[in-house]
Amino acid sequence: MSEVNIETARPSVWRKMRGNTGALIGGTLLAVIILIALLAPLLAPHDPIAQDLSRRLLPPFWHDRSVPEHLLGTDHLGRDYLSRMIYGARVSLGVGLGVILVSGTIGITLGLIAGYFGGWIDMVISFAITTRLSLPIVLVALAAVALGGASLTTLITVLGLLLWDRFAVVTRAAAQSLRHQEFIMGLQAIGASRPRILFLEILPNMRATILVVVSLEVANVILLEAALSFLGLGVRPPTPSWGLMISEGRDNILFDPWLIALPGSALCLLVLAVNLFGDGMRDITGPARK
Repeated sequence: MSEVNIETARPSVWRKMRGNTGALIGGTLLAVIILIALLAPLLAPHDPIAQDLSRRLLPPFWHDRSVPEHLLGTDHLGRDYLSRMIYGARVSLGVGLGVILVSGTIGITLGLIAGYFGGWIDMVISFAITTRLSLPIVLVALAAVALGGASLTTLITVLGLLLWDRFAVVTRAAAQSLRHQEFIMGLQAIGASRPRILFLEILPNMRATILVVVSLEVANVILLEAALSFLGLGVRPPTPSWGLMISEGRDNILFDPWLIALPGSALCLLVLAVNLFGDGMRDITGPARK
């Protein structure tokens, strides 16, 4: 009987997704960007870090002085801009997913424990959440990255340890409302273990809410990474990063604005895709609304 329910539920989700414009558009854009990032070595026409000063600042294909070998032109060091744009997607998505894994694990675990057990445990975790909320993320991230050195690993670790509070707040509130439900009290009565109740019963009932938080935090992380890279405290050159590309192109903004417009547009498109997909999936997986 359970197999029938599972199999009939899957087409329902797909039908809802096809009927949800935001989820369909966002999911399609996100899938395309992820595919481009995964196939970057095959799609990139040139080495993204190879320099050729004799071909520096070549314009994109819509300009008269464009060169067919460089469809999106080259930067101030003669590096192919299309190749750097393609590899830049890897950095943004990699940082976003890495930070979400770290912050989500910390925040969801603390939120579940605080919401389910309550009492002094809830007070201690709530104090930790309040302390984290009092810290300015950008300033702390700037200081930590400056002290620890600018690298991809440092960036993911620092942001992961700073962005767990939203997961904890949302998970705590959901766990507090679910722990008094009849099915949870029934499991407690038959002696089910606490890890089973927390991670196999309560947590799956929060998937729609957590998915919304994930979409918001991924977009936030991508923008933070771009901001830190723009300030020179994120990804180290010559690694392709959209934020770093914007920073490198700011000196030529008046004469070659495409150096900023192209990575900036890619950044906006990725954040829009994540938000549309997350918002659409919330409507699809959430409870039915009248």
